[in-house]
Amino acid sequence: MNAERIEEFLSAVKSAFAGNTLIKLRLSGYHGAEADLKSIDVKKIVAKGSEKFSFTFHYKTRDIIKNHIQPEALGHLRTALRHEFRSAQLATSEFDLSFERNGDKVRLKRTEIAGREAPSTEHNRAKNRPLTETDKPYLQALGISGKDGQVRNDAQDKFRQINKMVEIFAPLIQAIKADKPVIVDMGAGKGYLDFALYDYLANVAKRPAEVIGVEMRGKLVEDGNATAAASGFSDLRFVPGTILDYDAAGADAVIALHACDTATDDAIFRGISAGASLIAVAPCCHKQIRRQMEAGRPAPQLDVLLRHGIFLERQAEMVTDALRALLLELSGYRTKVFEFVSDAHTPKNNLIVAEKDGRAGRDRDAVLKQIVEVKAMFGVEKHYLEGLLGL
Repeated sequence: MNAERIEEFLSAVKSAFAGNTLIKLRLSGYHGAEADLKSIDVKKIVAKGSEKFSFTFHYKTRDIIKNHIQPEALGHLRTALRHEFRSAQLATSEFDLSFERNGDKVRLKRTEIAGREAPSTEHNRAKNRPLTETDKPYLQALGISGKDGQVRNDAQDKFRQINKMVEIFAPLIQAIKADKPVIVDMGAGKGYLDFALYDYLANVAKRPAEVIGVEMRGKLVEDGNATAAASGFSDLRFVPGTILDYDAAGADAVIALHACDTATDDAIFRGISAGASLIAVAPCCHKQIRRQMEAGRPAPQLDVLLRHGIFLERQAEMVTDALRALLLELSGYRTKVFEFVSDAHTPKNNLIVAEKDGRAGRDRDAVLKQIVEVKAMFGVEKHYLEGLLGL
């Protein structure tokens, strides 16, 4: 009987999908094995001429979107309703259908609806992005746009990432009190963020700023400066050097995206030393702390979390970045950590944002105690950033 009720619910979903009457399907009451998953929203979309179910997985701190053709979608829904979710709500332009599972019992309740319109299924509508002009010289120089001024097919993901980064960083920069903030990007690479952020601040937000990209590879520095000059970006420049050797004195914001292992700590240290109002880093690999955890003596109760290599790697990432956040707090910064792009683009997608607020001295003893406890629990002797800070 339960299987029949589930198939009856799925049949209603399938009919609403085929008849373009589907408004939304929500699955809630999750009790599966996936950590932090709260609910799933499902809707119909038309992407590149193909009809699909779009699943939005709502986690505690992030959302993930996955699109499926109908057979795959119904298979996923069948498994979810049988084993993982206790309730579901189907809304259509003609009726609402609720699904409730309590142990071995399944109950369906249908309510007729009149006068409700289904939403548009068009998926390729224009996006609300900070950067809308795609024919800029720097976008062509960076390989994002072609000679026709349109974003290349193989650069769509990169263009979305650039827009997302500008969407996150621009308000943080605009909140800095300096009339013309100095932004230093440590390990700038080709300068994707530097060009896009400068363009947005200068031409859209009308907020003057000086942007400096620090990069050790001379050819990238030369190319970056040439592109900045060709773009008329007079306050954007690239300088040669390593992160730790660069004197960031006078910087209002220090940024580092995917600086490998302890290079992220070098950037944080340079930001703290400069007294920067904003420090924002997206860490990459986390080898230094992982080696200590492997060689150290973590608390015995953590064995199940550390015995497998993949678990150890993820825990090392969490411990490394948690200690970075605490050390920033110790240095007078208010910190937050969140995902800044989808993990479909890069698994290294955490961003640590620290804004100076004078906390140093006020909570110092409590923060130091937390640092000591975390290190002891995970068998860590010393975080590299502690050494830079003289702790």
